[in-house]
Amino acid sequence: MKNAWKKYDKDKLNDVYALCEDYKYFLDTCKTEREAVTEIIKRAKEKGFMDLDEIIKNNGSLKGGDKIYINNNGKSIALFIIGNNKISDGMNILGAHIDSPRLDLKANPLYEEDGYSYLDTHYYGGIKKYQWVTLPLALHGVVIKKDLSKVEIKIGEDEGDEVFCITDLLPHLAQKQMDKKASSLIEGEGLDILIGSIPLADDSKDEAVKNNILKILKDKYDIEEEDFLSAEIEIVPAGRARDLGFDRSMIMAYGQDDRICAYTSLQAFFEIDEIPNKTLSCILVDKEEIGSVGATGMESHFFDNAIAEIANLLGEGEALAVRRCLKNSKMLSSDVNAGYDPLYKEVMDKRNSSFLGGGLAFCKYTGSRGKSGSNDADAEYVGEIRRIMDENNVSFQISELGKVDIGGGGTIAYILANYNVKVIDCGVGILSMHAPWEVSSKIDVYEAYRGYIAFLRNA
Repeated sequence: MKNAWKKYDKDKLNDVYALCEDYKYFLDTCKTEREAVTEIIKRAKEKGFMDLDEIIKNNGSLKGGDKIYINNNGKSIALFIIGNNKISDGMNILGAHIDSPRLDLKANPLYEEDGYSYLDTHYYGGIKKYQWVTLPLALHGVVIKKDLSKVEIKIGEDEGDEVFCITDLLPHLAQKQMDKKASSLIEGEGLDILIGSIPLADDSKDEAVKNNILKILKDKYDIEEEDFLSAEIEIVPAGRARDLGFDRSMIMAYGQDDRICAYTSLQAFFEIDEIPNKTLSCILVDKEEIGSVGATGMESHFFDNAIAEIANLLGEGEALAVRRCLKNSKMLSSDVNAGYDPLYKEVMDKRNSSFLGGGLAFCKYTGSRGKSGSNDADAEYVGEIRRIMDENNVSFQISELGKVDIGGGGTIAYILANYNVKVIDCGVGILSMHAPWEVSSKIDVYEAYRGYIAFLRNA
């Protein structure tokens, strides 16, 4: 493995560090998919992107060079740069997801038990439940009241904010707990958030602590208990992205799967100033961690519906335009890979692993064991991608997600492949994937950004 750090001089490394400082800001600002879409739209508008829904409402049209975005329910987004060619000639597509493993509040979360008040949770995505105890946690999300007004929640991130936690058993009394399998060490129903212990003054009822919490919520946020019924509140690790290591070569942060690929795809997209031949697209979606389901996941028809609207505005309204567009498109499905970890080498195939510092990590096939659930990119497309990376001096590696019979995973790649899009998975190697705090290499962030630019400019 050639280490990508070695190919840059001191001046060029300043570009690496500058990009990663902005990346850390993005991570801190975008701890939920809603926050990510809000930040992405803000950045897109600054770059001259227009809202497709507004163009449609105003009976507008599109031409080569136009930059547009479409917001899907505030939790996924697609951006396009219109090319000179017909939309039916296909697009070059970057795709990533902006949801991350976390805890969600249940619909009726608030309760009191023996003088403590808690919020009941339901975990989201594949997590090791024991990793979430004793951490400082923050609440992010929205509460929609009966009058449809929205209360935005973000507690635990600012200096001086209160934080929350899930308690654990002291080792002195944990003999039976320590004999359990790791998968059942902490049960899902045990992931409840401790939020208070002071009873409401002059309240002799059994739930005086809960009532005090309700009073705080009412006074500070104008939230009633029943408002939790129409809330989406996510529990995430509290704290900022930090440099890791004496050499500051790595980043430790929550949500790098997959906001690391969302960020680098977005920034690469913003670098395209010229009018491309083919239309370019960057799609950043929700719900990948639970199977890409729902209206904001990749399994929905949000993306092909958006293409149909664009085709209509370009005067290519025939039904075949969307199908031809997708058939002639090429995509990088941008998602993270398992970084090789010497402390856990027994589950890794060293010759076919992604290494931190090795650059952009391509994965010809994902899936589990016998490639179940995989997209498997054909050799011709892999060869084309190799050529693009080599011609642009992008450091890259070809990898798999661990040893064959150990496990596996999936991405959104197979969903686009169902439309006959040529697609390959690629992204950044990560240590401690799906943990509350994940680790990436700054040089890999930069190489991903450069690789995505090269792919877009090859349209």
